[in-house]
Amino acid sequence: MSHDRYENPLETRYASAEMSELWSAQRKHSTWRQLWVWLAEAQAEMGLPVSQAQIEELRAHIHTIDFAAADKYERELRHDVMAHIHAYGDQCPSARPIIHLGATSQYVNCNAELMLIRESLELVARRLAATIDALATFAQTYRDLPTLGFTHLQPAQPVTVGKRAALWCYDLTLDLADVEHRLAQLKARSTKGTTGTQASFLHLFDGDHAKVRELERRVAAKMGFDSTYAVTGQTYPRKIDAQVVDVLAGVAASAHKAATDLRILAHRKELEEPFEKQQIGSSAMAYKRNPMRSERICGLARFVLSLQSNPGDTLATQWMERTLDDSSNRRLVLPQAFLGVDAVLLLYRNVAEGLVVYPEVIARNLREELPFMATENILMAAVQAGGDRQDLHERIRVHSQAAAAEVKQHGRPNDLLARLAADQAFAAVDLAEVVDAAKLTGRSAEQVDEFLAEVVAPIRDHYADATATEPEVRV
Repeated sequence: MSHDRYENPLETRYASAEMSELWSAQRKHSTWRQLWVWLAEAQAEMGLPVSQAQIEELRAHIHTIDFAAADKYERELRHDVMAHIHAYGDQCPSARPIIHLGATSQYVNCNAELMLIRESLELVARRLAATIDALATFAQTYRDLPTLGFTHLQPAQPVTVGKRAALWCYDLTLDLADVEHRLAQLKARSTKGTTGTQASFLHLFDGDHAKVRELERRVAAKMGFDSTYAVTGQTYPRKIDAQVVDVLAGVAASAHKAATDLRILAHRKELEEPFEKQQIGSSAMAYKRNPMRSERICGLARFVLSLQSNPGDTLATQWMERTLDDSSNRRLVLPQAFLGVDAVLLLYRNVAEGLVVYPEVIARNLREELPFMATENILMAAVQAGGDRQDLHERIRVHSQAAAAEVKQHGRPNDLLARLAADQAFAAVDLAEVVDAAKLTGRSAEQVDEFLAEVVAPIRDHYADATATEPEVRV
């Protein structure tokens, strides 16, 4: 390994080898060659002068790319596609005359990218499904463990640990639906020609429009697509890139929200991410167990979110049939958006599968706030016992403010229940019964059950193999 050149940490440190391979030079240019083979096959099938021997010669060298030769040609020609055509032609001398016949550079560029986007989205879908499965298992385990809820990051009505995990999980199920939608909408550019008019192919087929359309259909089918974009300029619509990166940014946002919650809960010592036996939390403070995986999720997710505006800007500046300023930008944005999300989901799954829960700390934190949380139930019980709702509400407000002052100004325990017990207006209320935490979480446990049965179960069935293996997470 060379250590005197910058290396992208997404590839060397964070993302999986599987996603990195998808966006490698080898995969890209092998896909170009496969597209040239498919074009030649379709042209031969439709009567153009392309021989089977030429096709076989091309097919034999799909993966044996001479990158040094291609690089030498590109330095001379200043054109990457032509450089690879020449390098391919050197290896396939009899097929050289028919390589790229009637095509434009975007025949290989765009179609290859669409195939890579498709395969990358499929991998992201599997990563999402595996993370959903892990969160769902955690939610089921802690479906009925009461915990303090928060709104505005201030104590609120209790929920359960499982219900909170279901919130994180549900965001990912919505992301998965978006990924699946984008996959379903993805099409081939196929043989649209230099400015999208198919003029070169119309010339090859002597003005036969039906044959031009059939060629387009056949090449798309060989690519694994059942349809093509209805109209294009020189490239496939750059709207597609914007839509795809929007989805990836959505995944990043979901992960960032959950990882931030986990960091806050780690601060409260209620939940903790996995921590290996030999792991070091701090070089100075040996006792530390920092939520570094959740922090890394946030950092990588924030990077992906920062990429979201680029495809929209690129789309907006594609003058007329196309401008080339898209190329350099997209070489960075598309691969890194996928690599970033891949890394985020690997970490997220790892964290979800190893979450540590501290029920006693959760219970203690809940007890400290529980009297305030139970006031609504106390109010309703007192009204049902014959009290005046408005008078009771005012009494609870006054007692609550006084109890809060004890806690905030004097650092003493919350004495709200004692104050209410001493108030004859609440004499008919069984305060111990009303403040039972398990009875303050509403339908949290049942909502978890319903969510797992109605939303998660079909995902688990569809992606049954997604959890079979787990790539190593380098932390």
